[in-house]
Amino acid sequence: MTSRRFPLTAGICALAALFTAAAQSPHDQEDQQLDQQLARIIAAHHGTVAVYARNLRTGQAASFQPDLAVQTASVIKLGVLLDAAEQIRANHATLDEKLVLTKANQVQGSGVLGELTVPLALTLRDTLTLMVILSDNTATNMAIDRLGLAHINSSLQAAGLRQTVLYKKVYVPAEGPMPADQPRFGLGKTTARESASIMERFATCSLGLDKSAALLPWDGPLCGAILRMLRNQQDRNGIPRYIESFDTSEHGSAIGNKTGALDQVRNDVAIIATKEGPVVLAAFTWGNVDQRWNGDNEAEQTIGKLAQVIVKRWSPSGLDATTICWDDPLAKPCPAPSDTSH
Repeated sequence: MTSRRFPLTAGICALAALFTAAAQSPHDQEDQQLDQQLARIIAAHHGTVAVYARNLRTGQAASFQPDLAVQTASVIKLGVLLDAAEQIRANHATLDEKLVLTKANQVQGSGVLGELTVPLALTLRDTLTLMVILSDNTATNMAIDRLGLAHINSSLQAAGLRQTVLYKKVYVPAEGPMPADQPRFGLGKTTARESASIMERFATCSLGLDKSAALLPWDGPLCGAILRMLRNQQDRNGIPRYIESFDTSEHGSAIGNKTGALDQVRNDVAIIATKEGPVVLAAFTWGNVDQRWNGDNEAEQTIGKLAQVIVKRWSPSGLDATTICWDDPLAKPCPAPSDTSH
């Protein structure tokens, strides 16, 4: 895929027009000044970008190509989390049930489970945690086996995510007839808006797939368990890069996120606790010229710059982890945060 770089002046104007023309949720209030700032960053990037951001307190939004189908890489693991929540709510699964790691599910790539001695028993909670914080591919395959690929996709459709699909397990050939676009997207596809909506569900604890289902007594703690996983994300090179610099393993992050990466792809989707309220941000980049697997990768920096200007625009005084009830989003007032150092 070729990269796209716009001449700066003409590019910013063209990009700004696309921002403004992007379809918005009825509750969105397009922030055109922020659109201009994001356009400058996108115009300078040696690759292609899709982004969607929304302030959950004010309804302010900014976006570029938010409804374009994009390659997810490991961001599709958010869809696995959503289905896990659905099955737990329906009493078809529990976080504490035991799964057994076998040799057949050990695959290469990110994570640690592929290197461990089998058989090994893990709870579903531990499996999902490794899938998120280390993007562990073996843990992901264990979760897919437990939940069912068809059920995961059924939950995504029921949640109104028409362009979000998990095609297969990680590093395992696709089984059965595949949609014609599967070779193009690989593991999965989504859009910036749809992936942000999954993160918003977790942050607001709106787990009912049709959003009209009654709250269940265990919804709050279940959302808290998911947010804890996202908040302990180990990859800090994208959205957190310029907006949070302390040791989050000791102090607790103000960001919960899930990343995804391939040679020409860098993605990050997050819930950010700012002093002015929670912000969801989904940033996808592809066709990137810079394919280095280190912290200097241009796409990682571009995502970090997008997050930085969004936070500066909507919350000039920065982040505040306490604006999100991480342990139970439904609790009022928020309980004291639990220890996140382990």
